[in-house]
Amino acid sequence: MNNDKRKQLLQASELLEQAKSIIEEVRDAEQECFDNLNEGLQASDRGQQMEQAVSSMDEAIDNIDTVIGNIEEATI
Repeated sequence: MNNDKRKQLLQASELLEQAKSIIEEVRDAEQECFDNLNEGLQASDRGQQMEQAVSSMDEAIDNIDTVIGNIEEATI
């Protein structure tokens, strides 16, 4: 792999890190909102949707970490 391709992959990795940061901020805010609900509201449909959204964002973050790791392996 030449240096230009490595630079492109590095740029992609940096953009993924930015996306990950945005997702983490949204996830943390949603988790805080969920945590501030009383138990009854947490158990409601809306509370369950919030909890699922947090879980989905956690999964997205994990997937981004995997992709970043794959990019790092490709540039060795």
